[in-house]
Amino acid sequence: MAFLTFEGMEGCGKSTQAQRLCARLAQDALLTCEPGGTALGRSIRELLLEPARGAMSPVAEALLYLADRAQHVAEVIQPALKAGRTVVSDRYVDSTLAYQGYGRGLPLDLLYAVAELATGGLRPDLTLFLDVPVELGLERVGKRGRHDRLESERLEFHERVHRGYLDLIEREPRRWVLVDGEGSEDEVAARVDAAVERSGVLTRR
Repeated sequence: MAFLTFEGMEGCGKSTQAQRLCARLAQDALLTCEPGGTALGRSIRELLLEPARGAMSPVAEALLYLADRAQHVAEVIQPALKAGRTVVSDRYVDSTLAYQGYGRGLPLDLLYAVAELATGGLRPDLTLFLDVPVELGLERVGKRGRHDRLESERLEFHERVHRGYLDLIEREPRRWVLVDGEGSEDEVAARVDAAVERSGVLTRR
């Protein structure tokens, strides 16, 4: 049993790698995501990411993400962990710190405090950050066609978010592993597997 999270910029490939890792783990592994890992979360996800809904204040945005997370932890993550399952989540608290803290400029200490309330203090055993140059990630996103509200933000916003992630890694290096996200899916998957193996999180409990 372990709680693993994937983080990264738009277009870094983390969703694909989270799916691939979960498929390679034991049958009791659970793949989930934020926002949208619950029925309530899927409604919140539409509010957050649909460009047609218009502008949203940074505070409203942060609180919606945290509401999604509170439901996600209570309904999906905690029950799975209590049942002895390994949980792999595509995004978690660090996304809010990076995007709404460093990206939007909201106070990190307040985001940490509300995140503690939303999650009951639950923290990942390991967080994998798939690192790609910001421009490359946005180039990948550009090939998809339609963009969501965050993907449509200016380059400067994404650069602030990237710097924020690197700062978070420096603050808590034992939990984080930076994985080179460039190359083929198979090459990145091999790096992810090696990072998880080195961490020993799947054999500690």
